[in-house]
Amino acid sequence: MNNESLPTPILLDGDEARECARAVVGRGGVVGFRTDTFYGLGANPLDPDAVRAVNDLKGREGKPVLVVLSDAEQAARFVSARTEIFSLLSSRFWAGALTLVAEAGADVPEELTAGTGTVGVRLPADEAVRAFVGACGGALTATSANRAGEPPARSAPDVSAAFPTGLDLIVDGGATRAIAPSTVVDVTGREARLIREGAISWREIVEALAHLK
Repeated sequence: MNNESLPTPILLDGDEARECARAVVGRGGVVGFRTDTFYGLGANPLDPDAVRAVNDLKGREGKPVLVVLSDAEQAARFVSARTEIFSLLSSRFWAGALTLVAEAGADVPEELTAGTGTVGVRLPADEAVRAFVGACGGALTATSANRAGEPPARSAPDVSAAFPTGLDLIVDGGATRAIAPSTVVDVTGREARLIREGAISWREIVEALAHLK
């Protein structure tokens, strides 16, 4: 686990960095890494202590933590059942900047869902990000790598500035090019519900859902 008294090491993304990240995540630690949108805080999403550590680092409580996947099949580890809306939107917009909030499976810890019974999952469009997540076990938490209330980190130095200590590792995947976070849509009910509009417009979502009618 992280040592609050030591500066956070930074490694350039590559085989060595991914092997180190795998080891960190495997022992319950937290890494800063580039996602398809901004930099995120990555930990084993099925480890309650690791997810709690992520929330402690951000200084927030009572909010669900989203998960990024290495491939679409990983969603089955977190989602109890795919609704028709989930299947349609994931097939249309994955891989991409769309987070789908679905009913959580029985093994998903409350620390991840914040007691909502739901979990947000996303398959990033960036191939390098998917490979990194795959090296770390196929799924990682990906809440933005910043303190609560601060702007999202767009580079490894940004993450280091936000967390000079406390993280186990920062993997430098270069600066992000995103200008918006992922769009978040709740697909637990009979109708899709917009939680946050981001890189994918709500209009695009509505147009895709028109095929269900």
